Amino acid sequence: MTDEGGASSARPRRAPNIRDVARAAGVSHQTVSRVINGHPNLRDSTRRRVLEAMEELRFRPNRAARALVTSESRIIGALVSSGAEYGPTASLQAVQTAANEAGYVVDTVHIDHADRASVEAALDRLVGHAVEGLVLLAPQSRTLEVIEQLSIRIPFVTVHSLHGADHRMSVDQMAGARLATRHLLELGHRRVLHVPGSEGWVETDARREGYREEMAAWGLEPVLAAAGEWTAESGYRVGLALRERRDFSAVVCGNDHIALGLVHAFAEAGLRVPEDLSVVGFDDVPESAHFLPPLTTIRQDFPELGRRCLAVLLAELRGDEPARIGDVAPELVRRRSTAAHPA
Repeated sequence: MTDEGGASSARPRRAPNIRDVARAAGVSHQTVSRVINGHPNLRDSTRRRVLEAMEELRFRPNRAARALVTSESRIIGALVSSGAEYGPTASLQAVQTAANEAGYVVDTVHIDHADRASVEAALDRLVGHAVEGLVLLAPQSRTLEVIEQLSIRIPFVTVHSLHGADHRMSVDQMAGARLATRHLLELGHRRVLHVPGSEGWVETDARREGYREEMAAWGLEPVLAAAGEWTAESGYRVGLALRERRDFSAVVCGNDHIALGLVHAFAEAGLRVPEDLSVVGFDDVPESAHFLPPLTTIRQDFPELGRRCLAVLLAELRGDEPARIGDVAPELVRRRSTAAHPA
């Protein structure tokens, strides 16, 4: 039906509700509610009839309404730092996969700033969406300081923390840095340089400390470059400043992107990797196997990290004994960017 101007006067069709499903299936709306909430005491034929009606009407249960009835929204909230590099992004993907396998969905909020107001606003939004638990993927030191000061009243787990193991799950960053440094030392290098990532990140501090500890264990002085950013451009700029120095024969980089930029700068100066300098990255991003040369790096098992985060969180949601799982162990991936120290 149209008016004189030709525009439709029909009202938009409303979305189907639970009573529409009940009518289509020939059951009460209470029965439809039991199907939605997974009630066990239903005939298979009744359950199938209701599900077929839901599919035919394209009815999707309202999770917020379901939460009011059951106190279970089946939603996990994720707080993620905006502009995060590969690690937090891969961690989020791993958490989403693990949550989906457990029958949950993930509601994600990104924060642009690490101040208290931004963190509180993000957490308020997630709690307002009836999330049952939280995964906090914001590994800046300032963000974690704010989180530790807040009284979060629903179960949560953080990927990294500043102090202690409560609520924390992580890949062991210090162990990874020690593994990278030890690999170079075992190849005969003694002047091993470390190029850190961005300041203010837990990973930066942990990887730098792991490098220092491994150098000290071998009785060697650390050789540190100034911290930059997590990007290839930052690695390139650091490489430009370093390539005139010849007081090191190997480099442990804060991540793979830094290593990519560093190798680029070295190549422009005629320095060959690994013939003149060996380079190790961190993360094992998918592209690292295709760098020139393919990059030796530290692999973080993000799928396993996601599974462990969810295991800790779900144990708390169910009231089970706290899951004491421990950090995920990193792994050295040997490729062609490292070689024995030139005699």
